[in-house]
Amino acid sequence: MKIAAIDIGSNAARLLICEVLDNDKANPQFIKLNLVRVPLRLGFDVFEYGFISAKKEEDIVNTLRSYKYLMQVHEVENYVACATSAMRDASNSEEIIGRVKTLTGINIKVISGKEEADTIFQNHIETFLDKEHSYLYIDVGGGSTELTLFDNGKSVFEESFNIGTIRMLKQKVSDKEWQRFKEFVKSETKNFKNLQGIGSGGNINKIFGLSKRKDGKPLPSSVLKDYFEELGKMSVEERMIKYNLREDRADVIMPALQIYNSVMRWANISEIYVPKFGLADGLVRSLYRQLTFV
Repeated sequence: MKIAAIDIGSNAARLLICEVLDNDKANPQFIKLNLVRVPLRLGFDVFEYGFISAKKEEDIVNTLRSYKYLMQVHEVENYVACATSAMRDASNSEEIIGRVKTLTGINIKVISGKEEADTIFQNHIETFLDKEHSYLYIDVGGGSTELTLFDNGKSVFEESFNIGTIRMLKQKVSDKEWQRFKEFVKSETKNFKNLQGIGSGGNINKIFGLSKRKDGKPLPSSVLKDYFEELGKMSVEERMIKYNLREDRADVIMPALQIYNSVMRWANISEIYVPKFGLADGLVRSLYRQLTFV
């Protein structure tokens, strides 16, 4: 079975195509066939002006049209398309979703922050966790940050905050929301000992790659702090040159590091794992369960 997920975020739109091998129904394998990322950067419009511009609307249509062709070439049988924070906030999102449906046949579902956190949980990250620790899953996007706390392999809470990398770049995160973020993390994690982090998102994946850590090994909080200090001394162009970063990564990596460092400090987390899972992975797994009634 070949299935796909389209994740339209505030910074980029991703297409993940997987083949599912389900001879063992209890433990299906998701083989990644293709992952495409286009930096639409919708948040730059939405968080500044409240709507998506005509230029970015055309970019959305063209991107999704190309994604549809890729799915056809891969003979994808079923797919799901979801949009998150920027599309949630855009005043003209319904109009754009209607146009995309007309021109490409793709139906975009705008999901809430709670649904986004729930879908991330579908990655079955709990199967990788031991029972000696509690884990705080931190997913940092362009428009929002989702937190999920696992204890004994089960979700204790899932919460979404309107704090993301592009919102921070555009200085559109209110002091009230940042304070709510801080107070929530401190109060909801204080009773959990041996708390460890699990990081999701393109920025933490990039930092993990730069660190040269082996897969499966955690990043100490000191490494994130060091990168925050070092990258903070550079211009966006200097980061691009020294670390071979795309421009759309070199600018958002600093606010991302600020979010991860802040959460880890408030929750007394000393190290964070980076399993390279994200919303698109959760969407694929959720779609599979819907199709097979698992």
